[in-house]
Amino acid sequence: MAEAYGWPASLSDDEILHNLVALNRSRTAEEANGQIRWLRPEYQNTAGQAAAAQGEQTSMDIGPVLTTDKTPWPKTMPEQIAAVRAALAAMGEATPDQFARHFAHATSAQPLLESLAALGSATRAEGGQFLSP
Repeated sequence: MAEAYGWPASLSDDEILHNLVALNRSRTAEEANGQIRWLRPEYQNTAGQAAAAQGEQTSMDIGPVLTTDKTPWPKTMPEQIAAVRAALAAMGEATPDQFARHFAHATSAQPLLESLAALGSATRAEGGQFLSP
């Protein structure tokens, strides 16, 4: 395992834990900036592009990145609807997953977005995106 991460094999359990936490923070910051590393390009490369060379970093668009500070997910349904509606107005368009990433501890925005679309407060577009009216 140490070799896979490029770490010395003599690390203590505590040092390994600290390194993993630091790596997690680094990856979280990268994802917040819209960059995702391929773990297994041969399986994740659904567009049929040539796989990245070993060690080469490849990123993909995960949609709009609003901020690294997430909005708290409201506890009540009316507050959740209002929050998703406000986020939709601010973002213009996004998928349910992009909405969920906007909120801390959000479960799923899909049912709320579908409800807003049914009420005419959002428009469902191709590709699973929802648009602000």
